Amino acid sequence: MVDFQSRDSRLAGDDEADADEGNADAAGGADEHAHAEGRDDSGRDESSHGESGADTDGESHGHAADEHDHHAHDVETVGFGVVTVSSSRSEDDDPSGDAIVSLLDEGGHEVVSRDVVPDDYDRVQGVVDRIVRQDEVDAIVTTGGTGVTPDDVTVEAVRPLCDKRLPGFGELFRRLSYEEIGTRVVGTRAEAGVASGVPVFCLPGSESAVRLGVSEVILPEVAHLVGLATRPEHERADGPTDADAATGEDGAGDETGDEEGASDDGSEGEDAP
Repeated sequence: MVDFQSRDSRLAGDDEADADEGNADAAGGADEHAHAEGRDDSGRDESSHGESGADTDGESHGHAADEHDHHAHDVETVGFGVVTVSSSRSEDDDPSGDAIVSLLDEGGHEVVSRDVVPDDYDRVQGVVDRIVRQDEVDAIVTTGGTGVTPDDVTVEAVRPLCDKRLPGFGELFRRLSYEEIGTRVVGTRAEAGVASGVPVFCLPGSESAVRLGVSEVILPEVAHLVGLATRPEHERADGPTDADAATGEDGAGDETGDEEGASDDGSEGEDAP
């Protein structure tokens, strides 16, 4: 007797096996196709990596060009005016003024004007204004009168002459001073600005303070600042300066100015770094 049930079972099993084999073949083909595509993708990835490297090289060259452009207007030699604000110093006894002159000379610059004036608002403002108007003067450094005593008037006298403020100068000076004198930096109001295209830096009265301010802040930046401050108007109109780009500013004035910081009594210089 023929066992139809067994035969049907075998036939069904054979069909299922055939189907499984077909599915396996199809899966294998798909895998091979996927691997082939993966190799193609890998090749494309390598190509894209090559393009990325080329872009990076281009960007680095661009940064170098930008750096060159930013310093294209730097001046080689700066003519300085030096003003000592003190009611107790004289031209023959002015260690802070002497230190400024020496540092500027070592930095390759020239001191074309030097004055000693008492702690008097009108006298200080008049002398600084006169020096700003001298054609051979590119920058001014004052020492003394930036503290908090009643006769410390340098900041008040110089500020109205400036059409631009440079708050970063005082901020950096106080940060560097803190490393030497700690919290006493809150007693100084050292600051800087630009008066008719001439950067003016107001430092405390002690010799250590002027050495710090001139060597660590003024000398590294003054040639660049003078170049920017005297750049022709038609060139400035093209866009923001490098300093604007670094701070995200569009040329608007920074009004953060009224800072209290390192110490100085102008004439004695006891509380400067």
